[in-house]
Amino acid sequence: MTDARTQAEPTRRSSALLAKVPEVTAVFWVVKVLTTGMGEAASDWLAAHSIALAAGVGAVGLGVTLWYQLRADRYRPATYWATVAMVAVFGTMAADAIHVVLGVPYPVTSAAYAIAVAACLVVWRRSEGTLSIHSITTRRRELFYWATVLATFALGTAAGDLTAMTLKLGYLESGLIFLAAILIPWAAWRWWRLNEVVAFWAAYVLTRPLGASFADWVAKPASRGAGLGVGDGPVTLTLVVVILAIVVWIARTDHGIQQPRQIAR
Repeated sequence: MTDARTQAEPTRRSSALLAKVPEVTAVFWVVKVLTTGMGEAASDWLAAHSIALAAGVGAVGLGVTLWYQLRADRYRPATYWATVAMVAVFGTMAADAIHVVLGVPYPVTSAAYAIAVAACLVVWRRSEGTLSIHSITTRRRELFYWATVLATFALGTAAGDLTAMTLKLGYLESGLIFLAAILIPWAAWRWWRLNEVVAFWAAYVLTRPLGASFADWVAKPASRGAGLGVGDGPVTLTLVVVILAIVVWIARTDHGIQQPRQIAR
């Protein structure tokens, strides 16, 4: 006679859980780059009025959106992308504050954040056995995911400022460099069989300086990195509107929702 607990065990072991992050598509990368540009412009605009205000908005905004994201039972476009947007603002403030307030050079902060990203990935991999975004179906994995995302934003901010300011390449030139750089992991995955997890996180890091460099080029005056001088406020507002429009479309079409995954308990 079969034990009832034995009969229930396969069901528990093969339970399908819903992913908390979207499928990686072209739309995913477009919105990701737009949020990085928005985070850069918004952080600079707030900091120009008050560094304390910028830090407060970034910290509170991230705390609120992350709280809702962690409470969600599945990927919800508005909640997820609002959290990404606030990570962009807070990550920019975290990277800029260490340089501006403490005077730490960009090469040092870039190296430190690179170590932080590597540490997040190593600990995550050792703890969970995978770094795939298809595996973000538990609270612990989601916490690893967001910690890594935050570290990549800080790294990308420092790297972008390193090329534009320390190396004096300018915002447009930096943007073009990172645009070319982000094609490398894609090409390596597409034609040379680079591991998809490695390709994803390499590209994810590069989206930050890519979006931020072009946002700075449009927003900053010619006297600062040969910008167009549109202003951080208008750039922030424009990008918020564009992001909102895309996220509304995503929500209405259910674009990017991953299928439930079977995971072993």
